[in-house]
Amino acid sequence: MMKLQETTHCHQKSTPASSPLASANSVADAFLKLSQPETGDVLTHLKLQKLLYYAQGYHLALYNVPLFEEPILAWEHGPVVQQIYHRFKHLGSASLPPPENYHSTDIFTPDQLALIIDVNTVYGQFSAWKLRDMTHNEYPWLVTPRNEEIRRDLIYEFFKNHLLKHDGEE
Repeated sequence: MMKLQETTHCHQKSTPASSPLASANSVADAFLKLSQPETGDVLTHLKLQKLLYYAQGYHLALYNVPLFEEPILAWEHGPVVQQIYHRFKHLGSASLPPPENYHSTDIFTPDQLALIIDVNTVYGQFSAWKLRDMTHNEYPWLVTPRNEEIRRDLIYEFFKNHLLKHDGEE
């Protein structure tokens, strides 16, 4: 499997801390725009939630600032951004529709967009349930009581250590 740091390595530390935070809705729309339902690459609500978690984690680890402001909660099926849950809960486990009139270059810096694409490339290949199982074995979710916010410092430390561990393997 391709590692995320291999694709984001050239982007490290170039996003200034003063870059505006995106919204979780904007990041969700970016992932939805990257899905290719015509080829069978559909994005479900469960899978989208996990991609948001990984994008937030790697952004924190690489740039020391969040990608989006909304908190991530430790729900039964893994990390969840509650605002995104409410946006799509009516669709259940159906594939999510791509956004209309969406222009990522109007919302994200080039480094933010590259990170979203990288997360989609690396983690988007897995099923929603595989991603759920992966997050259930990761420290931030394991130590956070169910339905509580996963602290950003826990996410930062976990993903920073993950990147450092894999940088040492190269």
